Amino acid sequence: MVEVVTSWNLPMSRWLNSYVFKNSLKLGTFSAIIVTYAASALLHGLSFHLAAVLLSLGFITYIEHVLRKRLSVIFNACILSKKCQPGCSHRHNTNLWVRLLNLLFGALAVFHLAYLGSLFDMDADDSVEEQGYGMSYTIHKWSELSWASHWVTFGCWVFYRLIS
Repeated sequence: MVEVVTSWNLPMSRWLNSYVFKNSLKLGTFSAIIVTYAASALLHGLSFHLAAVLLSLGFITYIEHVLRKRLSVIFNACILSKKCQPGCSHRHNTNLWVRLLNLLFGALAVFHLAYLGSLFDMDADDSVEEQGYGMSYTIHKWSELSWASHWVTFGCWVFYRLIS
């Protein structure tokens, strides 16, 4: 998920990384990520809908990052959120189980993106899209989907805390 999010809009990602994320790292990694996504939401316009999606992405990417980092240490494997460089020090890098675990995290990213993308209604008229969807629309849509991505993220966080 981290790779998808940082590669989505490279100029904006680089700018946010240079001027927001790096400057807010003194607050801690989690806070820096949330501040960066909040800044991105503001730059996209004052829309609850978009802010909710971007902040959800912030939580998802942070949890994925810390979980994968922890699993990478436990298993000494190339399963970090960003691809390991050639010649990395991990003992396990091309094993089948490492590839399967990375594939599982890739499938999880697709799940999260499909969940978040389902909020953007293709059948809405242009005036609603330009105005932005309101809070009630966003909450209603996520309720219809049983808050699935949020629950999965919470489960990943609980798992991360259990193995830390």
